[in-house]
Amino acid sequence: MNMQAERVRIAAFDASDDASAISNRILADGAVIVRNVLGRETIDAFNREIDSCLDCLDAHDASARTYMNDAVTQFFGPQTRHLAGMAGKSAVFRRDVLCHPVLMGQCERLLRPNCATYQLNFADVMDRGPGAKAQIFHRDDGIWPYLPRLDFPLEFATMIALGPFTPEMGATLIVPGSHTWDKDRQPCPEEVVAAELEPGDAVFYLGSTLHAGGENRTDLRRRGMHLSYCLGWLRSEDNNYLSTPLELARTLPREQQAILGYALHDGIEVNGGFLGAVDWRNPLDLIEEGLL
Repeated sequence: MNMQAERVRIAAFDASDDASAISNRILADGAVIVRNVLGRETIDAFNREIDSCLDCLDAHDASARTYMNDAVTQFFGPQTRHLAGMAGKSAVFRRDVLCHPVLMGQCERLLRPNCATYQLNFADVMDRGPGAKAQIFHRDDGIWPYLPRLDFPLEFATMIALGPFTPEMGATLIVPGSHTWDKDRQPCPEEVVAAELEPGDAVFYLGSTLHAGGENRTDLRRRGMHLSYCLGWLRSEDNNYLSTPLELARTLPREQQAILGYALHDGIEVNGGFLGAVDWRNPLDLIEEGLL
């Protein structure tokens, strides 16, 4: 019994802890909790900024809201207010979250060994209301179904709490160790852990780790920000060139332009080619020179 209890725990770190210790544990377990990733001032400023966007969603009938197909519509459900493309919508996100050093530290360790550059994959807020049903267990890297199973991560993902995350409110359900499982294996109840978080805490996990949003059994809303990064030679889940159009990208620091996918993916050093060129040049240089 003790061995089973130990197996379903999620290791917890503080954002100030050694980045390699965190990444090593993510690779071993598939997921960790990291406390104090974002400070209270950042959380409060971000929530204030996106409140008006979420209120606009309330002006429409949630039950009529649809996405790109019926499966995605059912996945989120009518009780979830869902706001995507955060880099194009939030100045606080761009300034304080997009290239956060704790997140970049994990990208360097988990993704950089298998790409020339990594990029933002998806950034969205999910505000799950009372009655929101539990999601099906899924792997985020399932968005690339035509790749064979590889022995390195395609994606580093996070769920950052923008308010309290409790099991009753539908805290993210994590299945530690599932990144090593056969594709079709499903978790038993005793293999699932709810990631209990305070505002600013996060659960870090691999794209290959099974997880799901839990059922919200309270009369409160549970707000979190899903944020993920992927290898630079993959197509990102969100179309960041449209979510963060060029006229906005021109105003951003070069590091932010790069993480949004505007950088050249140059594989020449490993006897490969390059991706994302414009007139055979790095788009970042062309933007800097005023040619884009």
